Amino acid sequence: MDIKKYEYFRLEEIITLYKSVGWTNYLERTGILEEAYANSLCVLGAYDSDRLVGIIRAVGDGQTIVFVQDIIVLPEYQRKGIGTKLLKAVMEKYKDVYQMELLTDNSEKTKAFYRSVGFTASDDMGCVAFIRM
Repeated sequence: MDIKKYEYFRLEEIITLYKSVGWTNYLERTGILEEAYANSLCVLGAYDSDRLVGIIRAVGDGQTIVFVQDIIVLPEYQRKGIGTKLLKAVMEKYKDVYQMELLTDNSEKTKAFYRSVGFTASDDMGCVAFIRM
């Protein structure tokens, strides 16, 4: 499994990833995906030979904040350490950033995953997150 910079945006493979995990909001607005990827701070892909099997996309300034916008691994490749490798690659790249954040669903599985790689829930820090969609 190779983790490397995702350099050439291919809508078909990105749609395959998003569909595989049921992220339909992006699929309803595919026209913005290429621009979103182009304007991201960092995009890394996980490859099984030439096949894209996972992706992580981060936004921010790279100095004071990095926000992990997307992290997706094809279901048949999950629970093999790929998500961890992707996230750790971003964490290493921005190891000196003041704050790294992400927003995710409130399931025990997801919370356990992010805690296992060193993240803390904002409410555990006496903080609260706000969102407007």
